[in-house]
Amino acid sequence: MAVKSRLAFIGGGNMAEAILGGLLASGYPLSQCVVSEPMQARCEFLYKKYPGLQVLSGPEANLLAVNGSKSSSASSSPSSAGSTTSVQTMISEGSIHVNPTAASLDYPEAEVVILAVKPQVLRSVVSHLGPVLRTKQPLVISIAAGIETHAIARFMAEGSNFLPSELPPVIRVMPNTPSLVLEGAAGMYATTDATESQRNIAESLLRSVSPEVAWVERESLIDTVTGISGSGPAYFFLMMEAMEDAGVQLGMDRETARQLTIQTCLGAAKMAQDATKVEGGDTLKTLREKVTSPKGTTDAAIRTFEAGGLRDLVFKSVAAADARSKSLAAELGGVSTPATKL
Repeated sequence: MAVKSRLAFIGGGNMAEAILGGLLASGYPLSQCVVSEPMQARCEFLYKKYPGLQVLSGPEANLLAVNGSKSSSASSSPSSAGSTTSVQTMISEGSIHVNPTAASLDYPEAEVVILAVKPQVLRSVVSHLGPVLRTKQPLVISIAAGIETHAIARFMAEGSNFLPSELPPVIRVMPNTPSLVLEGAAGMYATTDATESQRNIAESLLRSVSPEVAWVERESLIDTVTGISGSGPAYFFLMMEAMEDAGVQLGMDRETARQLTIQTCLGAAKMAQDATKVEGGDTLKTLREKVTSPKGTTDAAIRTFEAGGLRDLVFKSVAAADARSKSLAAELGGVSTPATKL
């Protein structure tokens, strides 16, 4: 990323920290990042792990993270963007708390706002930030599961007469938990008003923790991404759990069964990754066939899987996650007609 955009993380939970940590590990300037986090214990954790990172908490923290700390842009209420309330005054009034290890209270307004809060509170957070987002027009990236872009746009516009074309662009991301170890996979969808530059910025941020980033052209496919990679790590954990238990039931000690299972999963994934990235290389099917000798041990196991309906069960499970993602969108975002620009 040639230009290091100024980032405001709204929410400092595990996924936000994973992205932040990946960025910092790749050389992203600490001074270009601000985190707003309501839980004091979590703030203290971030203070200690990232000395000098500006972490804000308190009633006005989200607004300040987006507005920047300059007296001409700090704001003490949603409707007062551009007020002259100083950061120091807000600290003394208790409306914000800051990281005591931060080198400076001065930081500019955000160019990219990353919404990393729980889906259940996204509406209240975004509607509170709405006036500032409409005024500043940053790129908005949401990693909140289940909330569609048109719902986020509606939250931003609440209490205003703003037209869809006057709202900031939104990019929706479905990351997964392996991002915590910099091995994530992410699906991304952008509203039509997001520029190529903004898409590149968003992709660069996610690639700091997700080697595999896939754009989808229809937002409904984010639900499918959820079913495959978003929820997918749990499927593999379940499979590994079952293999470990099988080893124990057949007389092996649990630690040995666990380590053999984990390394087998890791090795198989590495083989698949290497082979499928080479033109003319093996597919997942041919990799399986190469290790499955007719009437051998693997063949016996595979036949048992097939007889038990494994493929149909996997399809039904992925489809169930896809359907649940759609229902969450209706529950948490409200059913409405997508805005024209989206």
